Amino acid sequence: MIHEDTTKYQNYVGIEWSQAVVLVSRMRSNSTRIVETKSLEPSIRILREYLQNIRGSKIITIEETTTSHWLYTELIDIVDRVLICDPYRNGLMKDGPKNDKRDSETLCKLLRNGLLKEVYHSDDKLFELRKFVSVYNDFVKASVRIKNQHSALYRAIGKKVKVDKELKFEGELLQFIHEAQSDNILYLKKARDKFEKKIDEYAKENTDMKRLIKISGIGNKLAIMILSIVIDMNRFENKYKFWSYCGLISYERESGGRLYGRKKPRYNRLLKGVFKSASMAARSGNNDIREYYEYLIKGGLSYSNASNQIARYIAKTVYGVLKYKTDYRSYQWRENIKTAA
Repeated sequence: MIHEDTTKYQNYVGIEWSQAVVLVSRMRSNSTRIVETKSLEPSIRILREYLQNIRGSKIITIEETTTSHWLYTELIDIVDRVLICDPYRNGLMKDGPKNDKRDSETLCKLLRNGLLKEVYHSDDKLFELRKFVSVYNDFVKASVRIKNQHSALYRAIGKKVKVDKELKFEGELLQFIHEAQSDNILYLKKARDKFEKKIDEYAKENTDMKRLIKISGIGNKLAIMILSIVIDMNRFENKYKFWSYCGLISYERESGGRLYGRKKPRYNRLLKGVFKSASMAARSGNNDIREYYEYLIKGGLSYSNASNQIARYIAKTVYGVLKYKTDYRSYQWRENIKTAA
């Protein structure tokens, strides 16, 4: 939600961008109706000229898409505020037939009435880091997928998987598939190695990553994923909101004085996976967090609840390290126990 006075701006502009056409709808602060809806060519120059000709302060909104960050950086210097909004939430409030004109007008009305949920964007170079991590994850997923397919090919003829192009299959087509999959596996491995070498280089230069990898259970790969997703920890008011964003807590559902179980909020699946992996790595090592895990088990927690508590503990530690720019202090959980006692 937008937590600010909606009368702060004189103009509210909703933009629906596509490769074919750009629809722009505008409202004034003293109006409850759309002032105008214009159809423009998909040109950043034309859009900038249109916005610059609008008199008075202005806030614009664009739905989160593959082009939203590019538009954000191109337009942020000529308007008072750019708000990238959540299209999923907007979809729940739309009705009637879908078209670009209706979408731009709906965006404009939602913006004017403070009903949009913002998606975080920044204009610094950490955007490049986000793209880097996104492409790296694509290579990882592709690598896992092709390896699973290769394994299935071997299991179908009762053999154990082996990336060996010299191995001969009886069928000509099976042999062709085997060689093609082997080539892809080797290519993806080389690509991943290049990315991971770059990650190691980045870890040596970036101060935040140096702090993160000191936390038990977090290595270079998990650290760069955290940094690329979070960008700025100050956008989370407290650790509980960060836990919610990571999918590490759930909320009670209540109606009419009765409880109807618990439900997880919408969360970042990649970040949840990062902290689950960090929890597993910490619990399998010989470190301070492993000792905390054993303490929780002895205290009566189930293995599942204890592992979830470890994930939250690591996320809380990451929150403090990135928000306050401090180094990780091991065995901090002991201090918390003494304070509670």
